[in-house]
Amino acid sequence: MTQSNYIPKGAASFKIARVAAPCVFDFVLLPKLTMLALSAAIEPLRVANQISQQELYRWRTMTPGGAPVRCSNNLSLEADAPLGPPARGARAFICSGVEPADTIDPVVTQWAARQAAHGTPVGAICTGAFTLARAGLLRGRTFTLHWENQPAFVEAFPDLVPTPNLYEVDGDLMTAAGGSASTDLMLSVIEEDYGHDFALVVSDMCLHGRSHSTHAPQKTARSAVIGSRNRHLIAAMRLMQLNLEEPLSVEEIASEVGISKRQLERSFTQHTALSPRRYYTDMRLARAYSLLSETDLPIAEIAAATGFGGTSAFARAFRAKFDTAPGKFRKRW
Repeated sequence: MTQSNYIPKGAASFKIARVAAPCVFDFVLLPKLTMLALSAAIEPLRVANQISQQELYRWRTMTPGGAPVRCSNNLSLEADAPLGPPARGARAFICSGVEPADTIDPVVTQWAARQAAHGTPVGAICTGAFTLARAGLLRGRTFTLHWENQPAFVEAFPDLVPTPNLYEVDGDLMTAAGGSASTDLMLSVIEEDYGHDFALVVSDMCLHGRSHSTHAPQKTARSAVIGSRNRHLIAAMRLMQLNLEEPLSVEEIASEVGISKRQLERSFTQHTALSPRRYYTDMRLARAYSLLSETDLPIAEIAAATGFGGTSAFARAFRAKFDTAPGKFRKRW
């Protein structure tokens, strides 16, 4: 690529101070990598360059020998360069996807260990954590990978425990669970580099509803229940969704769906790792989060619309969930 390839034309703009040199990212591609996760990592960097009309970021892809790599969707990608020394000051990411235990490449594993030993930050996207674990780079670190592959990872590396979060930043170690979580991770990098307002414009250009929390889970409790096909729990969740403004009691919900309170509590714990009351509160807080982000409703009205009654109770619950007060959260937007 030439330099101009990193700065596409666009209508949106955001003026920031001129930078002396771009930050560089090297993406090492393994067979069957997830294309969504890779593009979700690169696109925010491209958008940042586009709206600033500066080369804030530069990136390239590498594979052993520079050979093309076939993604999990059966499309083939041409690498920019063969696997070699990272660019000066670069941050590297190992990009993997489906069948990660079978696609680990010893050459890439050795490369990752060697670069980390020489001070290059080496992270992982989607299931790239398998390679980092094999390279000995995850001991004592906080990291994540896609929820679907976590059971196999723990089986292979029982002394390493991934988090359920979208992404993790532990010092110079960055890991993203894959999919659009890669965008969340890169937006956190862009915000650290150029500020919240700039990152927010990049997020809007990506049409991405940013998490804003490093502790956002990959998998919703509701998706787990739907996957379980537990009709009582699905019915209970629908009741909760229809009664956010005037919450029902756990006893009322259990009666409506035709099971005992104890059965309902046991089922929620089994499938969501939450009590019915906690799940209901989180559902109401998710609605409040949306109203704070997308409307100009007074906080008192949002508290009433989500069943908290007073602003004090709402503020306590919101702060406990999102680590910030409702008013401060709204100001960020």
